[in-house]
Amino acid sequence: MSVSPKMSVSLKTTPPRRTAAPPLPPAPRRRAARRRALREHLTAYGFLCAAVVIFALFSWWPIVRTVILGFQQVNFATGNTWVGLDNFERLFADPLFLTAWRNTGLFTLYALLLGFAVPFLTAVLLNEFRHARAYFRILVYLPVMLPPVVVALMWKWFYDPGPGLFNEVLRTLHLPTSAWLDSSATSLVSLVIVSTWANMGTTTLIYLAALQTIPGELYEAAELDGAGVWQRLRHVTVPQTRFVLLVLLLLQIVATMQVFTEPYVMTGGGPEDSTVTVMFLVYRYAFVYNDFGTAGALSLLLLIVLGAFSALYLRVTRAGKE
Repeated sequence: MSVSPKMSVSLKTTPPRRTAAPPLPPAPRRRAARRRALREHLTAYGFLCAAVVIFALFSWWPIVRTVILGFQQVNFATGNTWVGLDNFERLFADPLFLTAWRNTGLFTLYALLLGFAVPFLTAVLLNEFRHARAYFRILVYLPVMLPPVVVALMWKWFYDPGPGLFNEVLRTLHLPTSAWLDSSATSLVSLVIVSTWANMGTTTLIYLAALQTIPGELYEAAELDGAGVWQRLRHVTVPQTRFVLLVLLLLQIVATMQVFTEPYVMTGGGPEDSTVTVMFLVYRYAFVYNDFGTAGALSLLLLIVLGAFSALYLRVTRAGKE
């Protein structure tokens, strides 16, 4: 028997229409939103817990432990003894205490005079290039990728008074050679040159990024007014990058006051204690004299000084954001 088209249409079943669920009352809706927000927050905090625990164990606890050691006499056999300010009195009586701070201050000053100006001028020069700019950026940043100990050993060979590279070049040019690291008059400056060469890549790229944010119209207006290269640098470049210059200045002070690798690897604190820095003296107290209490006291003093510069850095960055 054949089925007519009208009958076939009538035999089709239509699916039942789904009715939307009635909306929740306001109170249950708020509770559901709070539970959902709580789950999201717990998930985020769960991912952060491991990082916070590791950071606390390997960063915060060593700082707290060092502060405590500054007031104790450390004895790994019988236990530590609380001695109050005796470690500080012993530290102040050491003639190397003032020598270390003087050398650290001079190193920081020389690093600011040399290591602060050279990266900025290098960035200005790279900013003027129109071709092979990426190649020169890699070339400037290359020393940063080398391990600090490798850099120190390489430059120690450069400074070697016998077959060293620098003295060989001076002999070839029939110029007088230098003692470099073996003279108290030139040893600290020689270390500053090494530190500047090894760390200027990052600073140069930061300066270069800041220079590229300066509108070109300012330079064009300065050129129309007859400004030369140095006038444009003074009246346009420096004012437009003033905030970056100040921030990197504070960061460089904090970094250079913790110099350790160069004196430890290249000079050992000599000659005549001319390269003994604060961090090198901390190392000597702790691992040469086995006096961890005095090393902790000196570390606490350095922490206070660096904390002052860090607070100034935070204030400057906050003012720049505002």
